[in-house]
Amino acid sequence: MNDSDLAEIATFGYERARDELVNVVKMLEQGGMDLDDSLTLWERGEALATRCEEHLAGARKRVEDALSHREAADEQ
Repeated sequence: MNDSDLAEIATFGYERARDELVNVVKMLEQGGMDLDDSLTLWERGEALATRCEEHLAGARKRVEDALSHREAADEQ
């Protein structure tokens, strides 16, 4: 996996990264690839999973911030 692949994945929204990750998992489960191709695909899957986690962490932070803001407003 090269830097341009990582840069491309960094632009993916959550749904695109998730959908592609699902496809990567299916391809790996099917097998039939040589070791190098399997490893390359696995690395892409890891990068996609990381991208999904980044989106989820961002969403979690936004929810936490909104709840904190609401609680602060309720206390006033």
